[in-house]
Order: sequence, then structure tokens, then C-alpha cells
Amino acid sequence: MIIVLDAFGSDNAPYPEIIGAVLAVNEKLCDKVILVGDETILNNELAKHKYPAGKIEVFHASEVIAMDEDATHAARHKQDSSMVKGLMLCKEGKGDAFLSAGNTGAIMAASLFTIGRVKNVLRPAIPVTLPTVTGTEIVLDVGANADCEPEYLEQFAILGSLYARFAYKVANPRVALLNIGEESKKGNELTKKTYALLEANQKINFIGNIEGKELVAGVTEVVICDGFVGNVALKTVEGVAVSLFNILKDQFKKNFIAKIGAMLARPAFRFLKRKMDPAEYGGALLVGLNGISVVAHGSSTPLAIKNALKFTNKIAESDFISQVKEYFEG
Repeated sequence: MIIVLDAFGSDNAPYPEIIGAVLAVNEKLCDKVILVGDETILNNELAKHKYPAGKIEVFHASEVIAMDEDATHAARHKQDSSMVKGLMLCKEGKGDAFLSAGNTGAIMAASLFTIGRVKNVLRPAIPVTLPTVTGTEIVLDVGANADCEPEYLEQFAILGSLYARFAYKVANPRVALLNIGEESKKGNELTKKTYALLEANQKINFIGNIEGKELVAGVTEVVICDGFVGNVALKTVEGVAVSLFNILKDQFKKNFIAKIGAMLARPAFRFLKRKMDPAEYGGALLVGLNGISVVAHGSSTPLAIKNALKFTNKIAESDFISQVKEYFEG
């Protein structure tokens, strides 16, 4: 598979993208990477690294879409940006999938303008993978659609179920609706109407509502919510995880006995840190699009980019897009 990588997307671009691409091709995580961006900078940096000949290609783009730019305006008017040019390469069949650690809104807008939605998909969504007590869990939407209709959430449940099946090999993923209570009558008009739709849809393994306290408990594989709620929930989980690690670190410095305890517990904390690290999960596929467009975190390290390339390649090799088309176009 050929992965097209926006080389000027991340906060520290292009260095994480270049090193991540070198790591990915050296470890044979994908067949080839096309780096899109300023060719002079990219070629000069690539010359410092060793990798198999022909496995990394540079495609020139003179513009960059910044994190703080208006997403829709930038996606429409910066046609020579590394983001838009990268997506065009995929549209033209020169790449199998696109990856960027850039402005999420701009990636969504540029993807819609360039590769479009699958027919009958009302709104594409952004899913994220969260670690849970028992494994992993997909939460969507986490920011693409702040205002939703019940029908959008029903489609998110289908998209999330297909995503869980093809990305994480879950045969019959459980779907839950994030709400303020477990009872079907709880919540606002959106969640109550959505509950009725999900309950009636026999193609969804709907298990009912879950509350925020169960978000990472491992009781389901797919969690559905509107983009406003999803974004708040995601950032809350990330913030709590960072705070807990900082509190524990401070406590372990208190006295000699605490330091001994920290040394004994170090393997467990390393495992927990790795499990909670977004870099281990790589990127998030924008679901509902007529092609593969993956978003990585803006603060991505080379390791995160490498894992995002691995994830993007896995999705490109799967049957996910054709299954989405078959379901919605049928």
C-alpha cells in the first residue's frame, strides 16, 4: 500500500513526519510513503536518514495549512497546500490512503471537497480509540458534528460497528449511547429519539445507554454521541489521565519508602503509560468518506507517526470502505 503523508501537518513538522516515515518503511509497515510538502526541506532532511531506495517519495507543495486557520476557507483556497495536494494524489489513484497530523477541521473539509462522502451517508464522523479496562473502545463523534439529528447518531452506530469489525476484528461489536442515565427515558430530546432508533435497528447490537463513569469500563466496543459531547468527554479523559500520572509522580517523591514503592511498581506504571499513550494508537479514520483519510494528533512524535502509518496501512488493506459503500449505497 502507498500512504500519502502530509509532511507539514504536525506542530513540529516536518521532523516527526520524516522520521516516522523512515521508521515505517524500515520496519516494512507499508510499501511506500509519499511525503507532501516543501521538496527542498524534505530532501535535505531525508538525506540524513537511511531507508530502502524507492520507499519514500517527495511531492512538492508550496503552502501549509496552519492549526489556527479557518478550516473551510483554508481547505478551499489553499489548493497548493500539503494537505490538499496529498488528498488529490489519493483521488487521482497515486496513493491508497491519506494521513495528516494537521488542522482536524481542515482535514475534514478538504477530504469532503476532494474525495467526498459515501452516497447516503448524512455526516462523516471522527472516531477515536480509547483504552478500557478490558481492551479498546471506539467513541464517535468527537468533534466533526457539534449539532446532530437522531438519524446522524444512528448512522454513527453503523459506521462505528463496521469500524470495530474491520479495524479491531470485533465480530459483533456492542453499541452504547452516551447519556446522563441508563434508563431509556433519560436525557434530552436528541438522546431519547436516538435511543428509539437504535433499539429498533436490528443491524445494530445496541445495549442501551451508558453514563460517563462507564466510558472506559470496557462494557462496550462502540460509544455514540454528538460531536460536542464527544469532544468534551475525550478531553476530560485525557486530562484526568495526565493529572493522575502527575499526582502519583509527586507522591513517589515524598520520602524514601515512597521511592522504593515507585521502583517496585515501575513495570506496572510503564505498561499503564503505554496503554494510555495516544502515540500507540496512531490515528483516527474519518468514517463515512469515499476513501481513507486519517487524522493524527497535532503533537505527534515520530513514534506516533510511525504507528499512524501502520494503522492507515491496515485500514487500506481491509475491506472497510467497500463494506461502508455496500451498506449505505444498498
